[in-house]
Amino acid sequence: MEIGQHFIAVLLTAIGVIRAISDGTTVPAAVVAGLAILAWHTAGTILPSKTRSRRLVVWWLIGFAVIWVAAVAVSAEFAWLAFLLWLLAGHLLPGFWALVFSILVFVVVVVAPIIHQGTTNYANNFGPLIGGVFALGISRGYLQLLRDAAERERLVTSLTQAQQEMAELQDELALAQRQSGAIAERTRLSRDIHDTIAQALSSIRLIAHAESGRTDDASAARTLGQIEALAGDSLADVRRIVAALAPAELDDALAAALQRMLTRLHDEAGLQTELHVDESLPLLPTEIEVALLRTAQSALANVRLHACASRVVLSLIDAEDAVRLDIIDDGTGFDVACWEAATEATSSSYGQRFMRARLRELGGGLDIESTPGEGTAISAHLPIHIAPEDKP
Repeated sequence: MEIGQHFIAVLLTAIGVIRAISDGTTVPAAVVAGLAILAWHTAGTILPSKTRSRRLVVWWLIGFAVIWVAAVAVSAEFAWLAFLLWLLAGHLLPGFWALVFSILVFVVVVVAPIIHQGTTNYANNFGPLIGGVFALGISRGYLQLLRDAAERERLVTSLTQAQQEMAELQDELALAQRQSGAIAERTRLSRDIHDTIAQALSSIRLIAHAESGRTDDASAARTLGQIEALAGDSLADVRRIVAALAPAELDDALAAALQRMLTRLHDEAGLQTELHVDESLPLLPTEIEVALLRTAQSALANVRLHACASRVVLSLIDAEDAVRLDIIDDGTGFDVACWEAATEATSSSYGQRFMRARLRELGGGLDIESTPGEGTAISAHLPIHIAPEDKP
């Protein structure tokens, strides 16, 4: 477009100078008018690119129009440059002002032959009118193409970023699935070992101890003592294996792990903490306990970093066929709708996305309620799946 404007400026100025000279205008006057137009046009192509000032561009166009009017006053043949002015108006001015500017240029084009020759004709009127509409349409169409190209680029960038985030989310979900499966399998093995081998070794130890006290045979008593000691050592080894296999954060129960988190939050951040657990809450599968524990960790981290709260309450609730974890703080709160819109636009808050994804993977969900100045409530809910062999 810029190269085309340069070419049109040079071509139309040359035509104007040649026709002005052939029409009787003195050579110096025609040449000076042409050079003034080209100099101003060239300066305009340099200054806006360096200053990037919209106001300066508009004033440059007005100055260009003034120089053009002065050239038309020298010779009506310079009216040919009106086509360039219409192109520039459509490209540089808003729609309404581009139309007003184009009408004023058309008025000059119509009046110029009358001033210089005392008459005009239909060709002098309709030719520029058609050319002006065509030039203005080209400029506005070019701008629309630029806007469409910018929008396409924005959409492509947004799509690429969304694909990257989706890939990261899928990687995180895959990692969470592997971790959850590993934790579940380790827990199953630890429980199986505890309920079988550990119990058997404990029974062997008790039997050997009891029998060694009832026998009078020194050799048998010594053998039974060795069996008792060996069973005791093996039982200690088995218990170490069970402890190593069991998830460290869930050594005893989810409620105890949550209480340790709250205690650590109180000691490190000075927040008042409370934990409420329904007594009717059944034994939860390991993957559900892990998901609720990770959700609580992420939510409490947000409370500590962003909420400016003084008190936080955790509730582990038995909701019949589901379990619900509620986390309520008295912090500054926020506008949830605006926050979610900003999160989608900036593609940020991975923690919240991962929480939702982890819970959704297990058939649950995450609800957030908050009002500026009134704190925040987060509720994570998961269905409790009871295997057939566990049913009464």
